[in-house]
Amino acid sequence: MRVVIQRVSKSSVTIENKIYAEIGQGLLIFAGFEESDNIEDLRWLAKKIIQLRIFSDSDGKMNLSVQEVNGEILVVSQFTLHALTKKGNRPYYIKAAKPETAIPLYEHFITFLSSELSRPVKSGIFGAMMNIFLVNEGPVTITIDTKNKE
Repeated sequence: MRVVIQRVSKSSVTIENKIYAEIGQGLLIFAGFEESDNIEDLRWLAKKIIQLRIFSDSDGKMNLSVQEVNGEILVVSQFTLHALTKKGNRPYYIKAAKPETAIPLYEHFITFLSSELSRPVKSGIFGAMMNIFLVNEGPVTITIDTKNKE
């Protein structure tokens, strides 16, 4: 599983010209799943994200987690995070999980994040054409891949 995490002051997902989900201060997470991902990957990553100290404390140092700042989370599925670009100019997505695998993983991931955060997490719709609005605060953008847990 691969994620791109952006610290945001606000973010929203629009589907068919209607705001589907929106958050204030918190994390926008783009999540891509591989066929080999499993429940333990999801649990590990959810806990890691909730504990990431990427929000500023009173001294301006990144020392607080999303939970400590009472932040929100918005998760958007994005299979293109698994684009392979080594050959040619057209990315291919052989590593990206098929919907029948990815949808349950996506739903479990949201559930695990909600559980770790102790409140609901918002999301887009898996597979939908979405427009994402965000104000990246910092900017702070972090990538994590469960295949590289170092």
